[in-house]
Amino acid sequence: MEDNAVILDYLPLGYVNENMSTFKRKPIAQAIGTENFTLLELTPKEDSNLEIHENVYIGAGKRDKINRVKGKLDFENLTATSRVEIDYVISEIIIAHENKYVQFFNEAGPLSTRLNKLELLPGIGKKLMWDIIKAREEKPFDSFADIKERVPLLSDPVNTLAKRIRQELDTTQEKRGKNKYRIFTQGQRRRSDSRHPRNQRNRRRD
Repeated sequence: MEDNAVILDYLPLGYVNENMSTFKRKPIAQAIGTENFTLLELTPKEDSNLEIHENVYIGAGKRDKINRVKGKLDFENLTATSRVEIDYVISEIIIAHENKYVQFFNEAGPLSTRLNKLELLPGIGKKLMWDIIKAREEKPFDSFADIKERVPLLSDPVNTLAKRIRQELDTTQEKRGKNKYRIFTQGQRRRSDSRHPRNQRNRRRD
């Protein structure tokens, strides 16, 4: 369940469909939730103008700009603009919720008898994992800057987290080994719908 989402792309004329006239097309937005990184399709309210990277409320009760949450969206159905913006937006969400993700580094433990959750992050092997664990045992991390200072080999914790989250969201890649686990996201509902273009050539923008 998401209460807030960040806009990845806004299509004021909706998705291009050869069988549908411009008059019949409805505005649509693609967005990502700020809690579980759920990819979503949103229907804006009439006369609402959305901006890419804008944070919108989509939870229960009164909403300022969003009329309806149409449903979950697969990564493969993101527009070209959404695919470009998603990396930046994921990083922005991580930074905005710094305490939550710093806590991950403080608390991440075994996923199985052979695998620690820290090892699921790109670039973190056994040695770096133990460097992180040793540092946090001495004193819990209190910020990303603190992590970088005390674990020099982990030079960009935000980017490390963002890469893992995008990896979990990307349904175009087969998930094997460590990549089959989810620690930050939830599974997306799989569907194939011609209304959801895969690049900007299939749509028009105001």
